[in-house]
Amino acid sequence: MTTHALPPALIVAGPTASGKSALALALARRIGGTVINADSMQVYRELRVLTARPTPAEEAMVPHALYGVRPAAEAGTVAWWRGEALAAMAQARAAGRVPILCGGTGLYFLSLTEGLAEVPPVAPEARAEARRLLEAEGAPALHARLAALDPETAAALRPSDSQRLARAYEVVTGTGRGLRAWQRAGGATPAPWRFAAVVLDPPRPALREAIRRRWQAMLAGGAQAEVAALGAQGLDPALPAMRAHGVPELLAHQAGRMTLEAASTRAILNTGQYTKRQATWFRHHALAPPALMHSIHARCEGLEQFSECELAKIIAFVDRRVDGGESRA
Repeated sequence: MTTHALPPALIVAGPTASGKSALALALARRIGGTVINADSMQVYRELRVLTARPTPAEEAMVPHALYGVRPAAEAGTVAWWRGEALAAMAQARAAGRVPILCGGTGLYFLSLTEGLAEVPPVAPEARAEARRLLEAEGAPALHARLAALDPETAAALRPSDSQRLARAYEVVTGTGRGLRAWQRAGGATPAPWRFAAVVLDPPRPALREAIRRRWQAMLAGGAQAEVAALGAQGLDPALPAMRAHGVPELLAHQAGRMTLEAASTRAILNTGQYTKRQATWFRHHALAPPALMHSIHARCEGLEQFSECELAKIIAFVDRRVDGGESRA
């Protein structure tokens, strides 16, 4: 099958708080799309508020998939997400809709556009060493170690993402090759779709202000109650959902170890540092081989602040790549 004959799919990517969800919703309403979650934290059902998942009203406007589908007690994996995403994409196509993959988890996108390769079994010694370092030094220190050995994979992982960091560290030390390198190895087959991507890249000052405003909205919208309910489950603090931005900080506040003001300051700072790494990753990593995908980078300050020219450029790009310029509106 030629690239042109492949069914179209749209990627809306970018850092946290950059306006991805609003743009994906607007594009889905225009072209008849299904919005499919590509954010590793928005898959957890207990974290609607703190991950800024689409509201029930927004979900009622167009079909949405893979939001809140996994309990916090079960860690999601890239391979699991890829399988679920491909199924959701096929379901969207069968309904005559365009899949719109929306999120900020770069490895999720790469699992579709480049495929996943089989990683050889890792020696138990490498796995034990990764877990020992994680327990003794903490996730940020393990991230620094990984960056020295496998900077490409480290750039795609949060320093607080302990489980994925341990996995990446054990792979590079146990096989001599990083996870990203294995993903490009033979046998990794791109998904049979024709991808187009809109990558949002807001100016740093605008993004910092968006993060601050969103945090305040989360607090007003029930974030503390959400975190209290999550904490009451007694889950392993190393689980991804327990490391979501704002969860450790609010748990510390609720335990009396931190004021709400200090927790807010730290959560906003940590989120800002993460978005900087996300933006850098998206600037330096192609989401697919050039023959399989076209992309446009939009330097915006959120959907409500798009200039008419900028938004028109994105819409024209999407229309051309999805169906040759024929609007589905």
